[in-house]
Amino acid sequence: MSRFFEVIRNIFSIPELRRRVLFTFGILAAFRFGSYVPLIGVDLQALTEMMKQAEEPGAAGRLLGWLSVFSGGAINQMSILSLGIMPYISASIIFQLLTKVVPRLEAIAKEGASGTRKIANWTRLATIPICFVQAVFLVRFLGSGQANRMGGGELVHDPGFFSFYLPGVLALLAGTMIVMWLGDQITEHGIGNGASVIIMVGIVGRMPQAYLEIQQQIRAGAMGLETVFILVALYVAVIFAIVFTTQAQRRIPVQHAKHMKGRRMYGGQKHYLPLRVNQAGVMPVIFASSIMVLPSMVCTALNWQTGKDIFGRYGFVYSTLYVALVFFFTFFWTALFFQPKEMANNLKEYGSFVPGIRPGRKTEEHLEHVMTRVTLVGATFLCLIALLPDLVAQLLKVDRIITGFLGGTGILIVVGVGLDMMQKIESYLLMRQYEGFMKKGRIRGRR
Repeated sequence: MSRFFEVIRNIFSIPELRRRVLFTFGILAAFRFGSYVPLIGVDLQALTEMMKQAEEPGAAGRLLGWLSVFSGGAINQMSILSLGIMPYISASIIFQLLTKVVPRLEAIAKEGASGTRKIANWTRLATIPICFVQAVFLVRFLGSGQANRMGGGELVHDPGFFSFYLPGVLALLAGTMIVMWLGDQITEHGIGNGASVIIMVGIVGRMPQAYLEIQQQIRAGAMGLETVFILVALYVAVIFAIVFTTQAQRRIPVQHAKHMKGRRMYGGQKHYLPLRVNQAGVMPVIFASSIMVLPSMVCTALNWQTGKDIFGRYGFVYSTLYVALVFFFTFFWTALFFQPKEMANNLKEYGSFVPGIRPGRKTEEHLEHVMTRVTLVGATFLCLIALLPDLVAQLLKVDRIITGFLGGTGILIVVGVGLDMMQKIESYLLMRQYEGFMKKGRIRGRR
């Protein structure tokens, strides 16, 4: 514990790092303040009843719970920041895919800082129409009869075009622009990626609600201390497993060729090409979760009870399709961003080679073979993490608001962003010759 306080003291002893940390806290405080400014015309009491359905197995409940993660929890109060950073993330994902598919965009992305700025500006512009469409759907949902049935009362008392719909859409659009600007400020003047940090803070901000729920169930006798102990042990084990898998690498040895310059020989060093086990990150779980909401929404809209039972959250069909989608998107995302042919050509161009493997085509096949096996491990891990909250909720008979922090998108984002922030802070400490978070001044896995 004394070592932890020493690291904190070192952080605030570096002027630039202290300024960045305090700036990040200030921006996040402003974001949390904006999360409690509700839309005009929304009944907050009926809203509270409706948001209790966010953890239910129904389609609308799953959609609200999914939106709550990416809005930083602002949708729980139906504030002007309810859409949060989600439209910007959607635009970023679209442009990431386009840069790998469209040769012109790929050429612009390789131009360096100027190309990065161009794509970033286009991403911000694309956020506006995406946000507008999502705002229209959200406002129409709030004024619909389905929202009133979920809330147990009239959610919007005057759902008129000029009294609610138009002001609501404009407020949500302005809120997303504000959140996007706050994220850019954190990225430029703070610590870490601004969009990811905002999502992480929103997820962590939901933990007190889960803690209060555990207290209420213990007092009511619905949960025993042994269940609490199991949940805490699982939570620690899941965090350890995510950190281990996120930092895990498959290192391929690379030998640099020797060459003579004058009378001296250069090269011949042995290095490693690191391949991450979880190359796709959290994206496969995000894609799979968003797609699995659609069948339940269609069945709900058609009032097809058999379909709702088939695609229920705890059903066999739902779990099987969910696992299949996570596997598919893991391999798809990895194949899109991992280019073995380009890596093999670069190694051959610089006179490097993998020991025992011919340069060129054979090296490409070797890298692709290794990455396929590594990706299989990463996809299996993502499936286990994605299904863990539902499995624990069913086995221990507890609410999903409690088990939601044991897996899924939220915990992957929190751990990933936390590791990224720790690495950035540690780089500042080591640059100023301070001791980092670990004993040897490095986070395990960074080699």
